[in-house]
Amino acid sequence: MVKTKINDPFIYFLLEPTTVLVYRNETHTYVSVSDLMDPSKWEAFEIEQGETFETFNRKEKQPIEGTSFFLNQEDMAEIAEEINEHIQKNRHLKKPEKQVGAVHLVVSESVAGSLRIGLERPKTVIGFPDAFSIGPLWKLEEKTGQSFREEWLLENINFEQEDDEYKGKFTNALREIEDIENQVPIYIWGGDNAEEQTGLRFFLYMLGQKTNEIFLLNTTKLYEKYFAAEDEPAIFHTGQLDAEKLQQFFENSKKDRPLTQELRRQYQSEWEELSKTKEVLRVWIDGQIRTVAEDYFDSMIIETLEKLHQKQETKDFVLTGKLIGEIVTQTDEFINYLYLEYRIRHLVYSGVFELKGIPKSMRHYSVKLR
Repeated sequence: MVKTKINDPFIYFLLEPTTVLVYRNETHTYVSVSDLMDPSKWEAFEIEQGETFETFNRKEKQPIEGTSFFLNQEDMAEIAEEINEHIQKNRHLKKPEKQVGAVHLVVSESVAGSLRIGLERPKTVIGFPDAFSIGPLWKLEEKTGQSFREEWLLENINFEQEDDEYKGKFTNALREIEDIENQVPIYIWGGDNAEEQTGLRFFLYMLGQKTNEIFLLNTTKLYEKYFAAEDEPAIFHTGQLDAEKLQQFFENSKKDRPLTQELRRQYQSEWEELSKTKEVLRVWIDGQIRTVAEDYFDSMIIETLEKLHQKQETKDFVLTGKLIGEIVTQTDEFINYLYLEYRIRHLVYSGVFELKGIPKSMRHYSVKLR
């Protein structure tokens, strides 16, 4: 554990035995581990002989110049958590300004970026950094379940980020939801797919004590209503839409009625059922979230690789990213590509596929049928 103390706006961290790192907090925005890499936010000091950490004050000292310090990922995650707890306390105590404009919730950081671009200010956009169609959901509303899910994801899914970055972003998104003030409307975005529909139910459960008006924007149905031509395939995920279309959907939905209390309770109840499960894969079938076997997509993966082999003069290795791209573009449903990569590795380890390369990401290895 890193020892800390607060002297607002500074947060002091004691690195044994006598080094003190001081972080200047000048924001009400939660930070991630990567944010802490900015050296301009930090100063380093040495505690003099006879002085204690409790009495140390940076105002009376000169910072150490030209010295670098190494902190492991676990320590950085702990420091980020301490800073965020302080930020949240300040948010609740100081209330620097009343929250204005709608709050928008979405299960995707990239879609959150599109909403930030497309929607007019003032607004708050919370992009949840998770893939709700995969991994266990057991007790996810609690710390115990979050740790259980995190362990499965880190053991099986090749996230292209540091391990503690996922945990920090997840926790910060929950903080953002907790901090929503009661007077603002909340819009939850999502299409007809297991990922966003599962996230929708999780959001509504976590918002259970809020009295805000809540609106659902089903992007699949909105696209069908305003844009889809008769011969054009439907969209099934909000990520398929650009910022301009999202802005039009929002404008066209401003006169919609909020969710009734009955519907809110129904969605919350559906989350409670999902939260009892430890299965790791969900799909959207006939307008419902269905839990399916872990190997549900394996036959599709094998068949797609067979077709790619048939296009080759002689059977050869196929880049995993190409195989996944072929599957995703040939289906009319949302499939999490990270889960497909996990199953391809499983097919390698179980002897169905041969491997060339190092399976640290879909770009780094190729496979072929044995």
